[in-house]
Amino acid sequence: MHTHHHEALDELDETARPHAPRIDPAELTPEERRLGQHLAAVHDGYRHEMRQVMTAVEQVAAGTLDPEALRSQINRLTMRQNLWTLGAFCASFCRLVTIHHSIEDESLFPAIAERDSALAPVVAKLTQEHEVIAGLLTALDEACVRLVAGSSEVEEIRVRAARLAEVLSSHFAYEEEELAGPIGRLQIQI
Repeated sequence: MHTHHHEALDELDETARPHAPRIDPAELTPEERRLGQHLAAVHDGYRHEMRQVMTAVEQVAAGTLDPEALRSQINRLTMRQNLWTLGAFCASFCRLVTIHHSIEDESLFPAIAERDSALAPVVAKLTQEHEVIAGLLTALDEACVRLVAGSSEVEEIRVRAARLAEVLSSHFAYEEEELAGPIGRLQIQI
């Protein structure tokens, strides 16, 4: 199933995602449920940041399209500052997501696979999706560096940020769906 306007999601190959047996939340203690919900809470922070990045991109894009702004040297400087701020903001977001995924790859995923081998295919798929996301993060980060260096091409940032948002959203949802129950049941602290 290949839809060309969803190139980014095709890269994740959602159709090839393995699924572990579902755990009925009723079988978990409140504490186990809380452990499982922590992953979604962590992801919510990144979802919020991603929305902030998208809003900042839109604001800067709107500014670059404003012909009045180019009449004044002060406004030009403000625009420059906005581009620099957006670039720094994007770069910071890219670093945070990279760190989050590294922690999962190095400690969370091995702990899960070790305690329940039935989850190994899910963990392998999530790790592979992290590689796809790493490529998108690098591309966005590089575009941000070019923006800060003086290229005021906000459109590239807009396209890359939107693509990253779509992929992250899909990835987070899959990860939570598959791992919330097991993290609780296996009592893994994250």
